[in-house]
Amino acid sequence: MIERGEPGPLPATQLHDAAAVFGMLAATARLQILWLLGQGERDVGTLATEIGQTVPAVSQHLAKLRLAGLVRMRKEGRRNVYTIADPGIADIVRLAFRHHRLHGSRLSDGVD
Repeated sequence: MIERGEPGPLPATQLHDAAAVFGMLAATARLQILWLLGQGERDVGTLATEIGQTVPAVSQHLAKLRLAGLVRMRKEGRRNVYTIADPGIADIVRLAFRHHRLHGSRLSDGVD
């Protein structure tokens, strides 16, 4: 659901914050991680296996996502288990893939 505020332009701080979130989504590995976490919690080893990257690489992506407030981590014994911090982020990821299914890959084809 889209929140409706006052009509007119958005404040610069809100635009900057939104652009930073989309910047986090611009890395394919982070987008894949968020897609998977949207389906349920996972530990770093499981994520690494699922996306075909090393545990250290996935850990770095998760650290960035945590700093951005997009994922949460909890300890479960010796494991770090990750979840999406805000279900709205999972919605954004799903909507991006829905858009791609409906409209194809025009952006990746270099169309402006």
